[in-house]
Amino acid sequence: MSPFPAAIPNPRTPDAMDAPALRWGLLGTGWVAERFVGAVQRRTRQNLIAVGSRNGRRSADFGSRHGIPRCYDSYEALVDDRDVDVVYIATTHDAHLACARLVLEADKPVLVEKPLGLNAAQATEIAQLAAGRGLFCMEALWTFFLPKADIVRQILEAGTLGEVRTVLADIGEYFTPDHRIMRPDQAGGPLLDLGTYPISFATSVLGPPARVLAAGQWHDTGVNAQASAILVDQRGNQAVLHTTLLSNTPTSATIAGTDGTLMLHGPFYQPGDLTLISADGEQRLTFTEPALAHDGLYFEAAEAARCISAGRLESPLRPLTDSITTMEVIDEIRRQCGIVFPVERQGVLDERPV
Repeated sequence: MSPFPAAIPNPRTPDAMDAPALRWGLLGTGWVAERFVGAVQRRTRQNLIAVGSRNGRRSADFGSRHGIPRCYDSYEALVDDRDVDVVYIATTHDAHLACARLVLEADKPVLVEKPLGLNAAQATEIAQLAAGRGLFCMEALWTFFLPKADIVRQILEAGTLGEVRTVLADIGEYFTPDHRIMRPDQAGGPLLDLGTYPISFATSVLGPPARVLAAGQWHDTGVNAQASAILVDQRGNQAVLHTTLLSNTPTSATIAGTDGTLMLHGPFYQPGDLTLISADGEQRLTFTEPALAHDGLYFEAAEAARCISAGRLESPLRPLTDSITTMEVIDEIRRQCGIVFPVERQGVLDERPV
């Protein structure tokens, strides 16, 4: 049995203010773009110089609110701006592939809001295009860039938990029927918006699963309402995962091993607390960090800036192979639950509010 540590390891996350300042362009003006821009402007030295939308008024309004000087009425005009060093894609899921193509074919590095694509095939296409052109590409799955995530990595690398036998994770939120997540034509349902978090968490701990068992429930709007899955690795260790848009759930996560248990308190995918407990339950250590909520999005921008400035094509904290693995698991869950997104057959370059 591994000795129980005297203290929780300190996060190794560099100061975001020390990240080289790049000039950013944004594609998309919705919910996540608002929060990304606010966090980056408050907590980094990154320069947000341009925003692009298919709706010129929306782009101008967004730029005015956030002090972004260049407001374009098309995605093409933004990526053609020679002063833009890197582009953040904040459109809805169904436009990620087309927008990523546009950015990469303009020879610009890209940060793509999660999920990287609608499915593993799209995610793979984006990764291959970036690699073929020698350009940086990263999925903006912000959880993996938080200080808390680095502590989890250190605990796992040190073998503090022994052999990990079980991973538990859930995320559930209540949404009204008029929300975008209820629209089949926009790849609605909880799997891409919410389920990405517990699935990526589990595969980061146990690796790609050898077997997936899944079940789902439908909503009256025609989208999947909730889904549960068991992921099983080659040794039989298991992850039990759940996501729903019907109600609020604890949204916590647990990694349980032969020598100890690590609990990430809800919402586990955001900045917040975690507790390490010995196998006998007699000892526990807690790490506390400010609950910044989505203000924590700035960590991913700083990581992208560091990687691009260092000439890296990917981030070691969220390699594109990991993003593809997440989508492969989601694909299998969808197959077992009979979930098909109509937009997968369209390939339309479009923007809708996120």
